[in-house]
Amino acid sequence: MFGSVTSLSRRARIVLLVPLLSLFLSGCGINTIPTYEQQAKAKWSDVLNQYQRRNDLIPNLVATVKGFAQQERTVLEAVTTARASATAIHVDASTITDPEAFKKFQDAQAQLSGALGRLLAVSENYPELKSNQNFLALQSQLEGTENRIAVARRDYIEAVRLYNTELGTFPGRIWAWILYRSNKPMAEFTVDENVKRVPQVKFN
Repeated sequence: MFGSVTSLSRRARIVLLVPLLSLFLSGCGINTIPTYEQQAKAKWSDVLNQYQRRNDLIPNLVATVKGFAQQERTVLEAVTTARASATAIHVDASTITDPEAFKKFQDAQAQLSGALGRLLAVSENYPELKSNQNFLALQSQLEGTENRIAVARRDYIEAVRLYNTELGTFPGRIWAWILYRSNKPMAEFTVDENVKRVPQVKFN
C-alpha cells in the first residue's frame, strides 16, 4: 500500500515536472535556432521567387526591344547571356550556408542587373520604343519586380542577421554546441549599393 502511494506520488511529480521542464527549456531559447533558421529559409525562398519573376519577364522585354532596335545587338546579347548564366546556377536551401555558391549566385544576379540597366538605357534612343505600350507594361513590371527583389533581399538579410547572431551569442551558442552542431552561419548579400538600385528609365 505504502509502495503504491509512493509510486503514484513519484508519477505525479513527473507529470508536473515534464511541462515545467519544457517551459524552462523553451524560455532558455532551445527552439530559437531552428525557429530563426526556418524564418531565414522562408525569406530566401521569397528572394528566389522574385528573381525568378524577373527572369520570366526578360525574354519578352528583349523581344520587344529587338523589334525596335535590332542594331543594339551587343546589348541584347549581353542581357540574354547574363540571364542564361543566372538561371544556370543551381540554388536551393543549402546555397545560403555555402559562401562560394552564394557568391556565384549574387554575382550572376548583379551581372544581370547591370545588363538590364544598359538595355533600358538604350530605349532612350528610340522614341517609338519608349511609347510602345507593350514595352511600357514590361518596363513597369520589371521595375515593380526589382522593388520586390530589394524588399525580399532586405527581409532575408535581417532574418539571417538574427539567425547568425543567435548561433554566435549566449545562450544560443550553448544550444548550438549541444544540439545544433550541424547548423552553419548563413551568407548575406554584399553586392554594391549601385547594383542594388532599381534600373530607372525616364519617359519624356
